[in-house]
Amino acid sequence: MKAELFASFAGFDDFLVYLAVSLAYFAAYLAVYVRITPYPELELIRRGNVAAACSLSGSLVGFAVPLPSAVAHSENLIDMALWALVAMAVQVAAYVAVKLMIPEIARDIVDGKIAQGIFLGALSLAVGLLNAACMTY
Repeated sequence: MKAELFASFAGFDDFLVYLAVSLAYFAAYLAVYVRITPYPELELIRRGNVAAACSLSGSLVGFAVPLPSAVAHSENLIDMALWALVAMAVQVAAYVAVKLMIPEIARDIVDGKIAQGIFLGALSLAVGLLNAACMTY
């Protein structure tokens, strides 16, 4: 019984490493995203701006969705880290695409226009789902 218990945790160190790298990428993505957008999401969210909450939440989930695929389908930690960078670049590109389609979206989110926040968040989530599926190669 004792040996079986230890065998169950044989990959625990790998789990911790992949989890730490994934969380580091998640934090890095958040830092990048709030810097590329021309409005202070976290401050807006603290003030109750639902549009900012929807757009940032969708973007974070949209980035987080491909990470499990990167972990599950990568050959090693470096491969996973590279695919996480791809996921990050794709999400940034999604924001840029929305900004090109709706140039006033930044102002609208600051103004609390919920429809624009939901649209940006939903598009980010959709792109994340597609990104995850494409990583299954």
